[in-house]
Amino acid sequence: MGKNMTLKHLTITSVRWFGIILILLLSGGWNASAQPTDSTHLRISLLTCSPGEELYSTFGHTAIRITDSTLQSDLVFNYGTFDFEDPSFYLKFVRGKLLYFLSSEEYADFAYYYRMTNRSMTEQVLIMDPSEKIALRDALLDNLQERNKYYHYDFFFDNCTTRPLGLLKKYRIALPALPDAMPAGTTFRQAIHTYLNQQGMDWSKFGIDLLLASPTDAVMKPGESQFLPENLLKSLDSVQQRQPVYAGRSTLAPYQVVEPASSWFTPMKAMIGLALITLFLGWLGTRSARLQLLAMGWENMLWFTTGLLGLIFILMWTATDHTMCRNNFNLLWAWPTHLLWPFFRLRKTGWVRWYRFAYLFVISLTLVGWFWWPQQLSSALIPLLFLLGGLTLRDIRNR
Repeated sequence: MGKNMTLKHLTITSVRWFGIILILLLSGGWNASAQPTDSTHLRISLLTCSPGEELYSTFGHTAIRITDSTLQSDLVFNYGTFDFEDPSFYLKFVRGKLLYFLSSEEYADFAYYYRMTNRSMTEQVLIMDPSEKIALRDALLDNLQERNKYYHYDFFFDNCTTRPLGLLKKYRIALPALPDAMPAGTTFRQAIHTYLNQQGMDWSKFGIDLLLASPTDAVMKPGESQFLPENLLKSLDSVQQRQPVYAGRSTLAPYQVVEPASSWFTPMKAMIGLALITLFLGWLGTRSARLQLLAMGWENMLWFTTGLLGLIFILMWTATDHTMCRNNFNLLWAWPTHLLWPFFRLRKTGWVRWYRFAYLFVISLTLVGWFWWPQQLSSALIPLLFLLGGLTLRDIRNR
């Protein structure tokens, strides 16, 4: 009987301990094998910075932050760095040959700049395996070397956002496909217009529409909209709802919302004003010979400027590495030959007359086919084109 009582006691004890162990396993209190400790002590996150007031910061910024609790380091890796002190900076920038490079700095310094410029910063702490964290960190440290850090910047396809995204796709093995943050059928031009319109940057939008040619009106393929920092942020937020990709999301640099200052002097109003001034001077020119010289000088300056723009479009197309500046349909109205037109427009030779007819035909064709050209032309140009066509028609009638 004593022996049976002992066996019974052992049986009850075993069942009790088995139940305790089972509860611990189910509750996660003892789960060392299922959730191994991350011995890397690395915390990797994506930083998305809001747009700034300067044109180069209009579209925001993306960087990678790596915090190492063992080394007590907190670094930001930034692919948007360039050497402003380069003696050939402007020439290289215009020609599309300016090299950008990867740099690193203390997070405190990085955050201080954005606080001082009233720009917000959102952090998404990425979910990554220990091996993935180490691989990504080592890749960044290798890219930081002098021989590896430089790259040819491309605003749409190789920039400070696409580079971190490329690393994330390469080293975050289980990363699901990121959905686009913009509707299907959106073009590159429409994507950047969204940012420019939000910030009331009408003149920047006008200048960009002059220089960025028909390739900018191509419909973005799946994933290409993530060249913009905010789009990448939204794509990660969207996929997070189906499959977690980050462990936390927070705003690190709170900022005061400032409504963009709306300027009354828009490109459209400027072009309308230019047309009215030209017509007024032309009317004054009928009153006296002296005022006629003033009107002719004004018109010659207008033709010369139009030709200069055409020359710039040609050079941006043929003499630079900016692929988005090729096949610029603004050359329909901005003929480079207009540079010399002030010296010949008063002559009555046959070729001058045919030049006028040819230009009037092309201007008319440009306006008639405005909505069907492969390139979206700025609507602010419409008053200017009517003005140039009207001046040409008047010269045909008078000479």
